[in-house]
Amino acid sequence: MMNKLEDPDLMLEGARRDMQDTLRANKEKAVHAIAQRNNLAAMVEDLERKSANLENQAVMAVKQGNRELARQLLREKANYQNSLESLKVSLATAGQTVDVVKVAIRQQEEQVRRKTAEALAMKAQYKQAQIENSINKALEGFTTEAQFGTFEAAAERIREARSEASARQELMAESIHGKVMQMEDKAVDFAADEELRKLEERLGMSQPAEAAPVETSDVEAQLEELENRMNPGNSSPS
Repeated sequence: MMNKLEDPDLMLEGARRDMQDTLRANKEKAVHAIAQRNNLAAMVEDLERKSANLENQAVMAVKQGNRELARQLLREKANYQNSLESLKVSLATAGQTVDVVKVAIRQQEEQVRRKTAEALAMKAQYKQAQIENSINKALEGFTTEAQFGTFEAAAERIREARSEASARQELMAESIHGKVMQMEDKAVDFAADEELRKLEERLGMSQPAEAAPVETSDVEAQLEELENRMNPGNSSPS
């Protein structure tokens, strides 16, 4: 019940209804005041007409030589004149009052129109605020950080794995390249030693070295066995 009483829509509607009721009541009072002024005006016109008739009748009585009748008619006219003067004062006052009431009614009507327009604007603002609050409540807790965080973490793991794989490939390539270079260096050293030995022999600086028996390594033995299997006709009997 308190929420309903404090609801802006209901409050504005109640205020608008009160203004309309007050304006309607004031208009009824203004109508009554105008009616009373019109009654006074009608009474003034009636007394003026009766007074004029009495004067005409007094003139006719004088013309006919009936002074007594003329005197009575003029006395009655005088009574009407006294009442007429009082009614004219009341009519003037009533006219001023009606004019003030009319101005007040016009001002009140303008105020009611202005307040009604303000009420409509405030209702629209209240409705807009309700919609905004509804949207804000609907979006409470709305976030995409968790989902994006998961994607970022997965992307980071993939980058790390690719970097590690690249590093391993680089290290393996360097290792094989190093072994090849060492083998090439040994071959070059062996060729240089052979050339040096031959040069010393030509210069008579050393005796020709007897060829040392070459020990067949396991690799060479395996290579020879492989060649024998591939060419069985060239293999010698053991």
